[in-house]
Amino acid sequence: MQKGRKRNIFVAATYAATLLLGLILGQNYSDQQGFNTGGSLVPIGLSDNSYKIQQVVDLISNRYVDSINMDSVQNGAINHIISHLDPYSTFLTPNESQTQTEVLEGTFEGIGMEYFNLNDTLLVVGVITNGPADKGGFKVGDRILKIGKRDIAGHSVSKEEVEKLMRGKRGSTVQMIIERDSAVIPTPLKAVRDQINVSSLDVAYLIKPTIGFIRIRRFSLKTAEEFKNAIIDLKKQGAKSLILDLRDNGGGYFHIAIKMASEFFPDQRLMVYTEGAHEARQDYLSEGKGSYDHGRLVVLVNERTASASEVVSGAVQDWDRGTIIGRRTYGKATVQELFDFSDGSTINLSIARYYTPLGRSIQRKYSPNWSIMNDYVSMYSGLWSLDTTYAHAQAYQTKLGKKLYSGGGIVPDIIIPVDSNEVSLLYKDLVQSSLIEQFVYSRFTKKLPAYSIENFLQGYNLPRTEYNSFIKFLTDRGWNISAGKQRDLHDLIQSDIEALLGRYYFGREAYFKVKNRYDAFIESALAQLGVVNNNS
Repeated sequence: MQKGRKRNIFVAATYAATLLLGLILGQNYSDQQGFNTGGSLVPIGLSDNSYKIQQVVDLISNRYVDSINMDSVQNGAINHIISHLDPYSTFLTPNESQTQTEVLEGTFEGIGMEYFNLNDTLLVVGVITNGPADKGGFKVGDRILKIGKRDIAGHSVSKEEVEKLMRGKRGSTVQMIIERDSAVIPTPLKAVRDQINVSSLDVAYLIKPTIGFIRIRRFSLKTAEEFKNAIIDLKKQGAKSLILDLRDNGGGYFHIAIKMASEFFPDQRLMVYTEGAHEARQDYLSEGKGSYDHGRLVVLVNERTASASEVVSGAVQDWDRGTIIGRRTYGKATVQELFDFSDGSTINLSIARYYTPLGRSIQRKYSPNWSIMNDYVSMYSGLWSLDTTYAHAQAYQTKLGKKLYSGGGIVPDIIIPVDSNEVSLLYKDLVQSSLIEQFVYSRFTKKLPAYSIENFLQGYNLPRTEYNSFIKFLTDRGWNISAGKQRDLHDLIQSDIEALLGRYYFGREAYFKVKNRYDAFIESALAQLGVVNNNS
């Protein structure tokens, strides 16, 4: 996503092939952006009939029988226009825009605490090291009874209300009454809100003595810097090969993805180029000699790997820099630019398409009734090979003779078949119900273990009796699961429970270390690098 060029919103409206949006936004936006429109509200090509929308707005504002919020009317009109473009152009309210900015920049103002609503009590399940909550004396396992003057325990409090109570301006204080080890601490614990920086790297560690593993959640402002530091640290520990996990990475900042991809290449290598109806071709080259421009590389992708993640994967694949393992990626090859309004709302407008170094567009086809679920159904039900999506697609060839295709996402070099249990409606419903978390946090959180994370990773496996207890836990709540399904889902649920325990006991990174123990993608990556996974 490009950020930094601010343009006249009338031009943005032209990109979107609609002539009404500029009238709705009015002259004020152009003035605020410092653009001179020659004193005319109507850009070249705007027909007289386009004034109808402004006339309707004025008519409703001045003559409608009831008083209404005209901001809502105008926002609704903008939303209606944007919804007729593509799935990725969006209009965001000020709150939505702020949330997006916090996610992409990886910062927010708060206390650095994660919690789970367990039976109408907030259970602390994570505390950021050296964050405000940590400094205030909060610990994993604490149960929050009261935030400020608001009673929490035993009350149905919405997530939104809790967030409002927890968050606040930097420097302000929040105090809470908590229960620890079944005893209420009479003196409130206090935390001074501060800026919280959340790394976009889920985990970076040596998965094997000479193989580094890095998982990236999204491409935020500091991702390239964090990635480079992680690479340098892993090389010091002896890493000679790297597994980069981009599964479930939906993208982020376009320019950051290019900067990160540069770490795999020498200077001035084409990473990607963009082009649009109103955008001339622009090439994006690697910046300087990469910190990992040599060494074996495997990139893991799946059907939720999208956008900026596909930029990185495409560059690696086109230049034969590494091996792509997994499932066909999502197929989003449009670049969005942010256009800000004075009230804090924004438009994310698709302004160009990007193309891999060989010239491939991997954009998946969409229609006005486009749905990601329809894509998933077609992906899961078909073979992961050259299907009808590629029947008439243009073919490209790498220097090493590998044949690649345009359209419909990036097809990995090595395909990992879909686990039918993982995509079953039963398992999806189970995950969305949060019952796995409820079982874990209600059963295993009485006290923290005395052993280390290394011992946990090497020696802990969920006993069969605990799995049976979980099945009974579900049955007591109205879930009737057949004996066959219990067997089918055993490995998935066991992995989920063990990973949640690892996260609760040892922190966020432990979650992914546990999940990696029995992961088909990881096993394939290690095999590609010549290592047998002893956990398999």
